[in-house]
Amino acid sequence: MPSAPALAGLLSPLFLVLSGLLAAGALVGVYQRVQPAEPGFALLALGLGLAGALGAAVHGGYDLSNAINPPLDNTAAAANLPSQIDPRGMLTFGVAGLALFFFSWLMSRGGFSRGLSGLGYGVAVLLVWIYLARLIVQTPTNPLLLAPVLLVGFILNPVWYIWLGASLWQEAGQTVMARGAVRG
Repeated sequence: MPSAPALAGLLSPLFLVLSGLLAAGALVGVYQRVQPAEPGFALLALGLGLAGALGAAVHGGYDLSNAINPPLDNTAAAANLPSQIDPRGMLTFGVAGLALFFFSWLMSRGGFSRGLSGLGYGVAVLLVWIYLARLIVQTPTNPLLLAPVLLVGFILNPVWYIWLGASLWQEAGQTVMARGAVRG
């Protein structure tokens, strides 16, 4: 059985891959919901969101490939370099934060609950903070980086996506029921 650090080294990037891919579907659902109100900003938010989600998946894939098949000793230093596709989480945190900011603004204007859009704003600010902190702080255990990463990664982001999913699911159920009532 692998040690706890080795297991974390596998699970963390695996969850980053999966969450990036799953986020893409959720963002398309939000786009469809807010697009009628502001088509241009909705498209911008979707483009940034998909770039951030796919960037997270690629970032996780890069880390996962190094965890599964570590580089040879003579290239170990190269494995610690930032991913060339997502340097220091530019897509995963910075671009995703901008997308979430735009989506939150659109959601606040388009019938979503104030709490959900407010939480989205908060997550967006923290994601951009994480990206900026990763540029400056090179030690992942530094509290300026570690605290927001843990807060967003384990609490706020999952709560936001679950709440968003429930809102979209509820709306879809109401639409189905309304179509059934019209037919009946």
